[in-house]
Amino acid sequence: MRRVERSGRAVLMALVLAPSLAVAGPRVRCHVDYGGETRTIDARPVASPLAVAPVEVGSYFRFRLVVLRAAGLPDEVRIETFSDRDDGPVLIHQSRYPLPRRAGEFTGHQTVYEPVRDGELQYRCEWTSP
Repeated sequence: MRRVERSGRAVLMALVLAPSLAVAGPRVRCHVDYGGETRTIDARPVASPLAVAPVEVGSYFRFRLVVLRAAGLPDEVRIETFSDRDDGPVLIHQSRYPLPRRAGEFTGHQTVYEPVRDGELQYRCEWTSP
């Protein structure tokens, strides 16, 4: 009886921990600086870039980070910066990188300028492993 009870607990613990283990996998992490505030934006692989919404950074920028792993396409990282204008977001910066094969920074230090409101956003991104 105790053996069944223990194995039941082990199964329950595995079910409870499984989602957190999946979250601990490799990811792209970008350090985004705007107006003296630095924030971290993480992304995990998705099959479609449309599944990822841009993140508001300050009042003028939106930053979208996509790690694309789609069947039949090369694995890549897409980074897009939008200016949040009165008539809607406008793409002002886009870059693509092959998915890194080992941990470390891969973008270098990047700067994006917003020409209408004279804003400046800086970022650098890295591939991390658990």
